[in-house]
Amino acid sequence: MSIRTVEQLSDKLSADLAWRKKELSEIKSLVEAKNVSDQRHKVLVRSGVCILYSHWEGFVKLAANSYLEYVRLRRLTYNQLSSNFLALAMKEKLKEAKETNKPSLYIPVCDFFLSELDQRCILPKDAISTASNLSSEILKEITDILGIDFSLYSTKSQLIDTKLLKTRNEIAHGNYLVFDREEYIELHREVIAMLDIFRDQIANAAIEKKFMRNSP
Repeated sequence: MSIRTVEQLSDKLSADLAWRKKELSEIKSLVEAKNVSDQRHKVLVRSGVCILYSHWEGFVKLAANSYLEYVRLRRLTYNQLSSNFLALAMKEKLKEAKETNKPSLYIPVCDFFLSELDQRCILPKDAISTASNLSSEILKEITDILGIDFSLYSTKSQLIDTKLLKTRNEIAHGNYLVFDREEYIELHREVIAMLDIFRDQIANAAIEKKFMRNSP
């Protein structure tokens, strides 16, 4: 379904986050169970970390691209876009010119900025990528492009890069890694909190029209 209203965007984010939270809650319950062997517990924790990461990356990517679709379907002109979305719209034009040694290819780009900003914008579909490794650096790039505040995650960089991403990579690549119950439960709590924050930031950005140059 196309995302044409704030309500549709909010509903999509809420529905997607709800099933992710339900699955993560089931995993957490298994990890917290006392009547399992030590070996089974280790398997559950290792599996749980991978699933935590997959939902973290999956939701950020879906929410970001859902917001992008909402903005794309607003049918705005280029000069109505905030600078971050204008940069995204212009990415391909600038990339084509940059990849050659011909200064003449910059002329159409200059002409565009001089006389064509009143045209209806063309934003790419599903342009937000996590590169299958959602580090704090990539998250900052995503928040910059979306025009939302990264500072809410700035104190979480070590958690994102080490406890979540690095641990997931180690496990996914077949390495043996011990991660205890308490560490997992704390990581679960932190990831759920970040998912809620990201969902709220996207919803609020749409409501407040942060995608527009002269937003309130």
